[in-house]
Amino acid sequence: MAAPSLAELVAPGACALLLQEVQEGVVGRGGGLGELAAAAEAAGLVPRLVQLTAAARRAGVPVLHCTAADLPHAFGANHNARLFAAARRSAVIAGPEDRRVQPAAGLLGDGDLVLPRHHGLSPLSGTQLDSLLRNEGVRTVVITGVSLNVAIPNLVFDAVNRSYQAVVVTDGVVGVPLEYGQQVVAHSLRLLATLATVAELIDAWGGAA
Repeated sequence: MAAPSLAELVAPGACALLLQEVQEGVVGRGGGLGELAAAAEAAGLVPRLVQLTAAARRAGVPVLHCTAADLPHAFGANHNARLFAAARRSAVIAGPEDRRVQPAAGLLGDGDLVLPRHHGLSPLSGTQLDSLLRNEGVRTVVITGVSLNVAIPNLVFDAVNRSYQAVVVTDGVVGVPLEYGQQVVAHSLRLLATLATVAELIDAWGGAA
């Protein structure tokens, strides 16, 4: 059986666009993870995702901002990995009303959904995202955001393990160093996901942003 085309995979009604931790405290100016924020800025991540989210909205593709946020008093937060300790020291994660856990400036649009995660590393295992997508008939998740070091591979693995088609937006994801992130895409994620650029997705969703 021939593999489905990109247009078939991302057809409106069958897919959703996920933005993984593209939030002020992570990729914004003054964010707590300086090296990652600098990499995102150098790659032009947020402006490119502004274009992509606009195309998705016009096509009727749901846009979900998968953020990381603390519950009051950091109830139930993870303490079982160095990454969580570093995030807490850097004040990357905060309460649900804090600016640091809001989508990066310019990204949140009318009709978008914000789904905060309070534990773990992936919205497919740490939130109700899986059930919500299934209730909407979503079969493909289009994955963007940060980082290619940990969270993006985790999200791709979770998607594949849950029988979704995964599309990784190659110029809409970032890791540190930038070259390492590119190697993760080239040598790992391409074995599991369809790779596409922002321009290719905009074209599949009906033209120029």
